[in-house]
Amino acid sequence: MKAGAIIIGLGAALPSRRVTNRDLEKIVDTSDEWIVQRTGIRERRLVGPGESNSKLAVRAAQKALAEARVSPKELDLIIVGTLTPDYLMPSVAVLVQKELGAEKAGAFDLSATCSGFIYGLAVADQFLRVDPKRKILVIGSEVLSNKVNWEDRTTCVLFGDGAGAAVLTGSPDGHRGVLSTHLHADGSLWHLLTLKGCGSLYPPCGNELPREEYFIRMQGREVFKNAVRAMETVALEALETNGLSPQDLDLVVPHQANIRIIEYLRERLGLPKEKVFVNLDKYGNTSAASIPIALTEAAAEGRLKPGNLVLMVAFGGGFTWASALVRW
Repeated sequence: MKAGAIIIGLGAALPSRRVTNRDLEKIVDTSDEWIVQRTGIRERRLVGPGESNSKLAVRAAQKALAEARVSPKELDLIIVGTLTPDYLMPSVAVLVQKELGAEKAGAFDLSATCSGFIYGLAVADQFLRVDPKRKILVIGSEVLSNKVNWEDRTTCVLFGDGAGAAVLTGSPDGHRGVLSTHLHADGSLWHLLTLKGCGSLYPPCGNELPREEYFIRMQGREVFKNAVRAMETVALEALETNGLSPQDLDLVVPHQANIRIIEYLRERLGLPKEKVFVNLDKYGNTSAASIPIALTEAAAEGRLKPGNLVLMVAFGGGFTWASALVRW
């Protein structure tokens, strides 16, 4: 399949505050051993005073633009995948546009939870297949720390804050770049992973919901079962669409949610550990930010070389799930 968008710059931004499992032992009934065995997470980053979703997004974007050698004034479009915007209105994307000085860029947020970055990548890819000269900024950015119940040990240990960004333009040769993207959803299972409060149905000042519904709630076992099945299926879909097999892959960059999910996917694809990128232990689940942060670190480690075949795969609330196959 002919390639569409190519990633020409990557950047990540993380809060300076580091919270370890030992720190969490002091506030909830948990232990470092319990968290590591069940999730693979050892620490996470949380925002502090003066930090926000849009500020993290701007920092990540500036790094990606610098690497791409693209001026903000050259951007045609800004897409931000997030479920934790600074405000319901305006969007994170327009705040980023303002701070960057990207005067001619259109800007909007996209809500697909943990699949948000790949969904945004798919939208950008379609634009660039029509007009390869455009330059598009795709960001995944989240501040989940104020959306978790710090009294609930089953969820508060999982999440972290952060942002990652990618600058894209059209493939120069039709060979390197995004080969295909695959987006899926199943709204019939929405109740398994929710954040009900603060929407228009249950506004923040209402009394219709108990306090815990204003934080992320999940039925962990059911989420796990659906995640492993969906991620394997959508990974294979990307490969089969392009006439390739798992053995052709140079690197898999999965959503960083749980080490058991990542290991299950790796085993089902029959890949050695060195072909699957993992930084979950350092940052926890950063939702839409996890894949662009991971891509940025993988590139810095020299694990994304020109011509490499790279598979991204994600799963999140909704449910949504997605994959993207890229010839780097």
